[in-house]
Amino acid sequence: MTRWHRAWLVAAVTFLVLLTSAAFRSSVGVLVVPFENEFGWSRSATSIAVAVNLVLYGVTAPFATALMERFGVKNIAAGALALIAIGTGLTTVMTDPWHLVILWGVIVGLGVGATALVFGSLVVNRWFVERRGLMLGVMGAAWATGQLVFLPLIANTIDAAGWRTASWGIAIAALVLVPIIWFVIADRPSDVGLLPYGADPHDPPEEETNTKGSAAKAAGSAITTLVEIARHRTFWILAGTFFICGWTTNGIISTHFIPAAHDEGMHATTAAGLLAVVGIFDLIGTIGSGWLTDRFDPRKLLAIYYGVRGIALLAMPAIIGPAVEPPILVIMVLFGLDWVATVPPTAILCTRAFGPEKGAVVFGWVFASHMIGAAAAALLSGAIRDITGDYLIAWLLAGVLAIGASVAAMALPHRLRRAEPTRAT
Repeated sequence: MTRWHRAWLVAAVTFLVLLTSAAFRSSVGVLVVPFENEFGWSRSATSIAVAVNLVLYGVTAPFATALMERFGVKNIAAGALALIAIGTGLTTVMTDPWHLVILWGVIVGLGVGATALVFGSLVVNRWFVERRGLMLGVMGAAWATGQLVFLPLIANTIDAAGWRTASWGIAIAALVLVPIIWFVIADRPSDVGLLPYGADPHDPPEEETNTKGSAAKAAGSAITTLVEIARHRTFWILAGTFFICGWTTNGIISTHFIPAAHDEGMHATTAAGLLAVVGIFDLIGTIGSGWLTDRFDPRKLLAIYYGVRGIALLAMPAIIGPAVEPPILVIMVLFGLDWVATVPPTAILCTRAFGPEKGAVVFGWVFASHMIGAAAAALLSGAIRDITGDYLIAWLLAGVLAIGASVAAMALPHRLRRAEPTRAT
């Protein structure tokens, strides 16, 4: 198949939205210390806002998927970006910690939750038959890389012009994306007279029906799916391992790595640069994971990914310090290759276990578990630091949990190892 297909343009815009939306959410990691310096807030106080953001980020996902099914992908995504702009812009006039909870925790949390991985998963499932695993890897890379590669830019902006200028920049960038989504993304290939990329014209895939209705019906659909899948052990293993995935990425690294490095004497811009290294190598690791997921047992891939992550986290207390030494660079590269490599195999396993019709919503609930794990880690790690004065226990706990997830991945049903056939283009 050599002819250009609109699926690639839709995927490119989806990639851009995921990339920038993730950057908007994770920028609070660079803002923690400026907030503390200006307002005198404790690490626990800022962690509450981050935790609320992460919980809503995750819990919004399955409902956003259902709403996109009912009201259209571009309508919900455009509205979500508007929420991000409003919440971020208004932080520039906040004066109390509860303002941060409402603006960043609630409003921005809802916005980024609707433009998260489930958004990319829904677009890929609708627009691609071939290369689905690879494209899920690309979307996972956008989401993960966006959290990290823009942090040095945001940190430098804060140093040069203050955190309010950085916040206004995020708000404006979110608004700029709205017309791009509106004019480029079509909800389904059939809306523009096309079949999904790689679909057999003699046996086209069936599209879901009854996609119009009320928000209540959309929410009910998501909850009904949860009630159904909650009876299955496979769901709980996938949700549990992704809970730990969130704990060991967004929860402790995205939220607390820069403050932890600052505690050790490292400048925030330098620490943000190390996270950018993670983001760059994540682009390789996650796309590569998508390619591997199309060809190998995704259960074994998850076991390897979580195991490597656990080792890196256990090593962190011994290598983090005021200067950038070779060991910390090696760990950052490992984190990058492994950061969201878990996404393609987890998304594929959701589809294999529960079918293509429910796969996106199931992954939405699994993703919700991911962000609840991240919120728990953000809160607990902040509290550990305030109580003990450092992050040692937080790093060790995260490492042990990751090793546990490695073991749990192999408890998934053996039948799910079967790879779906792929065809060369």
